[in-house]
Amino acid sequence: MALWEIAAPRRPRRDTRQSRWVTNLAVVVIDSLVLRLLVPLLAVGTAAYAAENGYGLLNRIALPAVLEFLIAFVVLDFAIWLQHVASHKIPILWRLHRMHHADIDIDVSTALRFHPVEILLSMLWKMAVVLAIGAPVGAVILFEVVLNAMAMFNHGNVRLPAPIDAVLRRIVVTPDFHRVHHSVVRRETDSNYGFNLSIWDRLFRTYRAQPEAGHLGMTIGLAEYQSKAASGLWWCLMLPFDNGRGGGQKPSDINKS
Repeated sequence: MALWEIAAPRRPRRDTRQSRWVTNLAVVVIDSLVLRLLVPLLAVGTAAYAAENGYGLLNRIALPAVLEFLIAFVVLDFAIWLQHVASHKIPILWRLHRMHHADIDIDVSTALRFHPVEILLSMLWKMAVVLAIGAPVGAVILFEVVLNAMAMFNHGNVRLPAPIDAVLRRIVVTPDFHRVHHSVVRRETDSNYGFNLSIWDRLFRTYRAQPEAGHLGMTIGLAEYQSKAASGLWWCLMLPFDNGRGGGQKPSDINKS
């Protein structure tokens, strides 16, 4: 994705790649350390634990392995979509999630930019869902790989040919599909929550086809945080504690354009 962005960027950059990437890559290192230290079991380990002890729906009923994989994958994807919606609607979760949205550019590295506390809460939620449904270990591994790969893909500063994008977005989230979600315009921020499957936004009517200003004319980020300071690591980590303009508010309360 990084090479694709370099060869054919969709949008011009507002900040240097070096400035943003140092921060965004440092964030994912910190996130990984936090998870390993606090919840070393992670989602895959939880699936193994559930299988060994017979916990969860799929460990209590007999279904073909393929069907179990499919059910687990779809349920997990919906759970992540639901968590994403909650992170926009619940003020305390928005405080954490806005670090992701405060990036003034959007590219493959933005997919890695999540506050450590948000990553921890996300993993705990995922582990709870895995335990409840008894997701097979293989299905959880596949889901984690696909989710991370798709997040990097749909945050990419790239453009698919329109006919290909039109076909793909019926099933999965494409870069042009997800970029709308990173607009400063409230009604666009409150749309296109999907990371992987696009069906949830269509089903719950949170789908928006294109940004009103176009992909080249739209402004990325949050209206109240439009300086290059948003590319700083310490700034990102301290953002949940900021009580300045827009502090702790939801997108529905700001970005009145």
